[in-house]
Amino acid sequence: MNPYAQIPSVSRLLEQAELSKLIDTFGHQWVIQAVRQRLDLARQALQAGKAIPAQTQLIADISQALQQQALPNLRPVFNLTGTVLHTNLGRAPLPEAAIEAMIEAARHPCALEYDLASGGRGDRDDLVESLLCEFTGAEAATVVNNNAAAVFLTLNSLASTKGKRQVIVSRGELVEIGGAFRVPDIMSRSGAKLVEVGTTNRTHLRDFSGAINPKTAMLMKVHTSNYAIEGFTHAVAENELAELAHQHDLPFVVDLGSGTLTNLERWGLPHEPTPRESIEAGADLVTFSGDKLLGGPQAGLVVGSKELVSRIKKNPLKRALRVGKITLAALEAVLRLYRNPDNLAQNLAALQQLARPQGEILLAAHRLLPALQQALSNLPLTVEVVTLNSQIGSGSLPVERLASAGLAIRSDSKKSGGLNRLESALRQLDKPIIGRIDKGALLLDLRCLAEADEAVFLQQLNGLTSRLHQLNTTETPC
Repeated sequence: MNPYAQIPSVSRLLEQAELSKLIDTFGHQWVIQAVRQRLDLARQALQAGKAIPAQTQLIADISQALQQQALPNLRPVFNLTGTVLHTNLGRAPLPEAAIEAMIEAARHPCALEYDLASGGRGDRDDLVESLLCEFTGAEAATVVNNNAAAVFLTLNSLASTKGKRQVIVSRGELVEIGGAFRVPDIMSRSGAKLVEVGTTNRTHLRDFSGAINPKTAMLMKVHTSNYAIEGFTHAVAENELAELAHQHDLPFVVDLGSGTLTNLERWGLPHEPTPRESIEAGADLVTFSGDKLLGGPQAGLVVGSKELVSRIKKNPLKRALRVGKITLAALEAVLRLYRNPDNLAQNLAALQQLARPQGEILLAAHRLLPALQQALSNLPLTVEVVTLNSQIGSGSLPVERLASAGLAIRSDSKKSGGLNRLESALRQLDKPIIGRIDKGALLLDLRCLAEADEAVFLQQLNGLTSRLHQLNTTETPC
């Protein structure tokens, strides 16, 4: 008998009730494609001298393949990396108030650019401008899609005209942000001409003063949020730069990068400059992000002089860089939380994670330790509770560390690659667990794992056990 005749045909499988249900869920085309792929694998197995899976197993494999294909590419994960504002994992988690506002904005028509008082056309910036001015002390504000866009639009609006294009910046502030994206490149693309002054570690007021000429468009200060220079250093204070700029009838612009609207020291965190501090020091414009220390959605915020903000808003590029109703809904909801500073740490998800006490995280580690030990009990691994140091991330306070705790997994085997395979298995769970390997241990920093999410985390361990046992049948994973 021809052994290939044992493999069912596509039409025969499609007659099965289980596949009819799959067609209703996933569609006829995708089910047929999955069936053909699985039958091809069965033929390959037969050629390799292996047994052909039973029909029930084929159907189960087809169902699993379809379910795997249906998973969204943008999936929630457990951020156990120890970096709270992780750029690759979406930066600040949004508070419930922002999520609810986004859902309402998505579900219904809303007054995005409609003035309910007059019945005429409105300005979408009006939705958040008064709140931004309230918290920063600025005269006006506008919003674009991220802080790089805010800097770009500011430079293009104020420093790209013929004759006056030069922007004076300290050499020590020409930073590179994520993805090899550099401040000088943004300046160049905006049409402004960069003028570097001072040295990498020391810049003085006289350096700025000596570089001013008829072609100068502005003085600019960039907050070095993603690195720190220590030792023999000097930087010019914002109030001194503002005074110098105004003596020459020039605007003074500060790019704060991360940007926070409150004094973080209240929650035991290191001090981070605020837009209000820069405005009070004399800055004409301040740019900063919405999805970092502010704790909101991705956005670039520009606050400051009414006249300069008006010029920025008249730039045709503003329309290309504007944000939509979903972002504005989230941003407004987050900004309103700042009106109640006493409850801010309870209501703002990012601040709650940043301010979480180490003792509370240690308790979580001891709660989760037995389950993880049990899940890995058949493997040459040890798991223990350890103290760790988290970082804020996304260029915020780069040298500061937050006392944290978590679980450290180490291999008892001398074979290499075991922890890498375990780390890979964690990433393949239904809700991936993202940790980090450091100094021979796979570390799971629990700062960002809320107690309410621990039950889901523990459920994942059942899948982890199955996954690791599968690996153990083909190769020694640890």
